[in-house]
Amino acid sequence: MNILITGASRGIGAAAYAALKADGHNVRGHSSRGSDELIAGDLMEHSSPRGIWDTALAELDDQIDVLINNAGIYEAVADNVTDEEWHSAWQRMLRINLQAPADLCRLAVSHFLDRGGGGRIINITSRAAFRGDSPQHWHYAAAKAAIVGMTRTIARGYAADGILAFGVAPGFTVSEMTDEYLSGRGGAKIVADIPLGRVGTTEEVAEVIRWLSVDAPPSATGTIVDVNGASYVR
Repeated sequence: MNILITGASRGIGAAAYAALKADGHNVRGHSSRGSDELIAGDLMEHSSPRGIWDTALAELDDQIDVLINNAGIYEAVADNVTDEEWHSAWQRMLRINLQAPADLCRLAVSHFLDRGGGGRIINITSRAAFRGDSPQHWHYAAAKAAIVGMTRTIARGYAADGILAFGVAPGFTVSEMTDEYLSGRGGAKIVADIPLGRVGTTEEVAEVIRWLSVDAPPSATGTIVDVNGASYVR
């Protein structure tokens, strides 16, 4: 399969990128700055999603079978900052964690339809979409909840065309994105909230992404898979 994954330079994205390549797929990854292997694209720029998509499409012989929207940020903003700081933080969060994935989903759906249907989209959301997050992360939880709604809308709207959409909702994982936050709140407190007794690994989440990208049956479209050690169950 030909696969595009955003946010592939570290954490869950890097693990999923490696797992899919090891599985024998043609994978193109993205990161903000890019590298010899990864396509560059700052998701704060409105033109970036199309630039990333077009570059990947050209490198994959004009066929993408799977889009994985993994890139995202996890930045705090206090509820008592100035209006300007508040709005700036929300704008940045929603631009990177919601609008850019939506833009890429739109391009993927259009591509899948143009070639006669068929294709998969995997959007990385969070347990925060369902249980909320800290008082410093209203905007993060809101963006991730919107990703769930978007994913289910795509699943319902395009299933007849063979276009499948799935979500993955991790809890805390050991990665560069969460290291500072985990340390700040105290690892013991976080682990105490996880019935499994430990924080998840990026490799565990990557395996779920790999399965949804390649092996999940079509009837599972619209599913959001929780990977959080039972710290949130539905």
